[in-house]
Amino acid sequence: MIVGSHPREGDLEINVCKEKKLTNMRSSTADVAKRLKATVTMSLEEALAYITDDELLEVTPHNLRLRKMELSALDRKRHRRDGSRARD
Repeated sequence: MIVGSHPREGDLEINVCKEKKLTNMRSSTADVAKRLKATVTMSLEEALAYITDDELLEVTPHNLRLRKMELSALDRKRHRRDGSRARD
Protein backbone atom coordinates (compact mmCIF):
# COMPACT_ATOMS: atom_id res chain seq x y z
CA MET A 1 0.00 0.00 0.00
CA ILE A 2 1.20 3.51 -0.66
CA VAL A 3 1.68 5.31 2.66
CA GLY A 4 3.22 8.61 1.63
CA SER A 5 5.04 10.66 -0.97
CA HIS A 6 8.37 12.42 -1.20
CA PRO A 7 9.70 15.08 -3.57
CA ARG A 8 12.37 12.92 -5.21
CA GLU A 9 11.88 10.53 -8.07
CA GLY A 10 11.59 6.81 -7.32
CA ASP A 11 10.13 4.74 -4.51
CA LEU A 12 11.22 4.30 -0.91
CA GLU A 13 10.85 0.77 0.42
CA ILE A 14 9.67 0.94 4.04
CA ASN A 15 7.93 -1.31 6.51
CA VAL A 16 5.49 0.80 8.55
CA CYS A 17 4.95 -2.05 11.01
CA LYS A 18 8.62 -2.29 11.95
CA GLU A 19 9.79 -0.17 14.88
CA LYS A 20 13.00 1.82 14.68
CA LYS A 21 15.89 0.43 16.70
CA LEU A 22 17.05 2.71 19.50
CA THR A 23 20.73 3.56 19.81
CA ASN A 24 22.64 5.42 22.45
CA MET A 25 22.43 8.54 20.26
CA ARG A 26 18.64 8.66 20.19
CA SER A 27 16.30 8.43 23.14
CA SER A 28 12.86 6.89 23.08
CA THR A 29 11.21 10.29 23.70
CA ALA A 30 12.79 11.78 20.57
CA ASP A 31 10.84 9.37 18.33
CA VAL A 32 7.50 10.15 19.98
CA ALA A 33 7.34 13.52 18.22
CA LYS A 34 7.75 11.91 14.76
CA ARG A 35 4.29 10.78 13.75
CA LEU A 36 2.69 10.26 10.38
CA LYS A 37 0.59 13.12 9.15
CA ALA A 38 -3.16 12.75 8.76
CA THR A 39 -4.43 11.00 5.67
CA VAL A 40 -5.18 12.98 2.53
CA THR A 41 -8.71 12.40 1.28
CA MET A 42 -8.78 12.40 -2.52
CA SER A 43 -11.62 12.32 -4.95
CA LEU A 44 -11.64 9.74 -7.74
CA GLU A 45 -10.29 12.26 -10.26
CA GLU A 46 -7.50 13.41 -7.92
CA ALA A 47 -6.46 9.82 -7.21
CA LEU A 48 -6.37 8.97 -10.92
CA ALA A 49 -4.20 12.02 -11.59
CA TYR A 50 -1.86 11.10 -8.68
CA ILE A 51 -1.00 7.49 -9.59
CA THR A 52 1.96 6.55 -11.80
CA ASP A 53 2.35 3.76 -14.37
CA ASP A 54 3.23 1.08 -11.78
CA GLU A 55 0.33 1.83 -9.41
CA LEU A 56 -3.33 0.86 -9.25
CA LEU A 57 -6.43 2.50 -7.82
CA GLU A 58 -8.80 0.12 -6.02
CA VAL A 59 -12.33 1.45 -5.89
CA THR A 60 -14.81 0.04 -3.37
CA PRO A 61 -18.18 1.47 -2.29
CA HIS A 62 -16.60 3.07 0.80
CA ASN A 63 -12.89 3.56 -0.04
CA LEU A 64 -10.38 4.51 -2.69
CA ARG A 65 -7.03 2.72 -2.20
CA LEU A 66 -3.75 3.37 -3.97
CA ARG A 67 -1.36 0.43 -4.26
CA LYS A 68 1.49 -0.89 -6.38
CA MET A 69 0.82 -3.37 -9.20
CA GLU A 70 3.61 -5.63 -7.94
CA LEU A 71 3.27 -5.94 -4.16
CA SER A 72 6.74 -7.36 -3.53
CA ALA A 73 9.74 -5.01 -3.79
CA LEU A 74 11.75 -7.84 -5.35
CA ASP A 75 9.07 -8.39 -8.01
CA ARG A 76 9.04 -4.65 -8.81
CA LYS A 77 12.83 -4.63 -9.31
CA ARG A 78 12.64 -7.76 -11.47
CA HIS A 79 9.82 -6.24 -13.55
CA ARG A 80 11.77 -2.99 -14.10
CA ARG A 81 14.90 -4.93 -15.11
CA ASP A 82 13.04 -7.23 -17.52
CA GLY A 83 11.06 -4.34 -18.96
CA SER A 84 14.20 -2.39 -19.81
CA ARG A 85 15.67 -5.41 -21.62
CA ALA A 86 12.49 -5.90 -23.68
CA ARG A 87 12.67 -2.31 -24.98
CA ASP A 88 16.34 -2.57 -26.10
